[in-house]
Amino acid sequence: MAKPNYSFAKRQRDLAKEQKKEEKLQRKKASAEEAALSHDAESDMTTDEGDAPKDPASDA
Repeated sequence: MAKPNYSFAKRQRDLAKEQKKEEKLQRKKASAEEAALSHDAESDMTTDEGDAPKDPASDA
């Protein structure tokens, strides 16, 4: 009977853990970018409405 190769199993677990960590980091980064973009879009919409010059003819 062959004896188990524990170092191979440990290496596989470590690789899986590292890959899972990278995927989680990418998900966090993507969600942070999405939140920043949506926040920027909201702030752009509010500044566009407030910065519109008034027509002097309409005041008179």
